[in-house]
Amino acid sequence: MKERIPRRAWYYLLPLAGTVFGIWYIHIASYDVVYSDYIRLVNSYLPDVWDISGLLTPDVLTRVPVTFLGRIVNTSLFHYSVTFDQILGVLGLGASAAVAAAYCVRREIGAGWVLILMAVVFGLGKWEMLVNGSGWAHFWAFAGFFYHYLVLDRVLGGEEKPHDRQMLMALPWVLILGVAGQYCAVYAASLLPVYLFWIFRERSRGKSRVGDPVRYFLAVVLPFGLYLLSNSFAVEDHAGMQNLSLPAQLAETPLYFVRFLLKSLSSTVAGIGFAESHFSDNIPYLVLGILTASAYLTALWLQYRTGLWERTVLPLLLILSGGASHLLVLLSRWSFLKEDYGMSPRYSLQFAVGTVGILLTFAWTLKERGADPECCPGGGRKAPYRCGRAMACLLLLFSVMFAAGAVNDTRQELRTAPYRRLLCIDRAEIARDFENRSDDELRENFEYRTSQPESGQAVRAALEILKENGWNVFYEE
Repeated sequence: MKERIPRRAWYYLLPLAGTVFGIWYIHIASYDVVYSDYIRLVNSYLPDVWDISGLLTPDVLTRVPVTFLGRIVNTSLFHYSVTFDQILGVLGLGASAAVAAAYCVRREIGAGWVLILMAVVFGLGKWEMLVNGSGWAHFWAFAGFFYHYLVLDRVLGGEEKPHDRQMLMALPWVLILGVAGQYCAVYAASLLPVYLFWIFRERSRGKSRVGDPVRYFLAVVLPFGLYLLSNSFAVEDHAGMQNLSLPAQLAETPLYFVRFLLKSLSSTVAGIGFAESHFSDNIPYLVLGILTASAYLTALWLQYRTGLWERTVLPLLLILSGGASHLLVLLSRWSFLKEDYGMSPRYSLQFAVGTVGILLTFAWTLKERGADPECCPGGGRKAPYRCGRAMACLLLLFSVMFAAGAVNDTRQELRTAPYRRLLCIDRAEIARDFENRSDDELRENFEYRTSQPESGQAVRAALEILKENGWNVFYEE
């Protein structure tokens, strides 16, 4: 007898629609020309993409090894096309959305919530990551994180599929050592506390399978340790970063760190482009940051109060991932001494993960509000938590805030997209004529370390490599 098709199987069409939307956005917002971080990549790894010397360095794990394979395919089949990388990124984003849809189908999350989740996942607040295709692997890293959380959710929920436990052992090695790069810190920071709690709980209950969580814990710790070792050999080169002491700066300007964190939190609702054009002072940033922090704290409290984390761990993992992202951005980028640095669109991808976790927690809480008490025990309490009308209204208001923010960022970016494409078309014309352009023109137009005087020379060197090989804007069909 054939297995019955889930009633909500149409949810899977939403990631597909979102992926098509993302590819269309790439078409209207960009043009196939290298710039920004591509200049460094061309000078570092081209033209001989088969040269494995780049893989034989102590800091190789910080260089996202999977991108080596991506460059081989790109230069061999697509003449080093930025569009190819951009589409890979969109497909990775679609993969994350597909995992979220699979979870919503299995857990019977309502259609309205799924639509909001898709608006957040495909929101164009992350336009910089989408348009700058050099970060395509990061989208796949987060898709891998989502999938790991989904598999763990099945295992802990007693609904595991064949090979799920083997996947929990293998995924961290693949993702941390091959795909995630610096984002593996968020991944580890989300999983390790959950695994530790699982170990302690199993020991306290005298369970015979306590070895499983220990093995999963080690499967994260060991590759993450190798990554940290590799990272210790990396040479940081961030233009504009000040050589300052964190304790001294914290003692001198403690409110700077508070404003930095609140502004990064506010970016999940209002992207920096919209904020800079509509906010005249710090108050709106801080209000939105406080509201977002309140949503995080409310979701964590509901996780504890309802015992939701005992029935499904995926929303909690996403919340931990998003919260860790905000904190890690603060710790790694505070020395730029720019309060709004954490609002950069490049961080929108990782911040959105936390928003998805918050929304799923709210969806579960409201779903169980009218459910049979026997089906949703309250984390070992005598009676399950049933949120009142005031709490339900608060959760809906938070959800509307996140949805409105995602829709507004998307609307704002769709208006800006044609101008981004025109800028790229102009950049392509300059690239084709680079031999007759000054270093200052190249530095100004290719957005590569514009504060450094040697930037123009680096752009020129990259364009010479591309021209010699007939790649990118120099490819003639």
